[in-house]
Amino acid sequence: MLLRHLPRDSAFARALHGEESAWGLGEHLLASVVDHLAIGNWLFTSAHTAEGESPPDPPVPVPRPGVDDGDDEGAAEGAAEPAAPVGEQDLAWFFADL
Repeated sequence: MLLRHLPRDSAFARALHGEESAWGLGEHLLASVVDHLAIGNWLFTSAHTAEGESPPDPPVPVPRPGVDDGDDEGAAEGAAEPAAPVGEQDLAWFFADL
């Protein structure tokens, strides 16, 4: 089947998936690097702000296709529940010799 092997920047992929088709692993990793660099710069600036001044606003992450901003009120409904605590049996099973 030829459609399976079309490049992600093909017209068919763009029509089917929209902007998400242009984002591969490299683009997601680069956006992550930019976000982490911006956070590091913000932390440095915040730590070196004078006592009387207010710290700078936190950086806005690079927008990614298919990911909501989280500005809408329904975003909290889809939030993941906290994980259950890990017990001794779980640790013994995880670190057991296979």
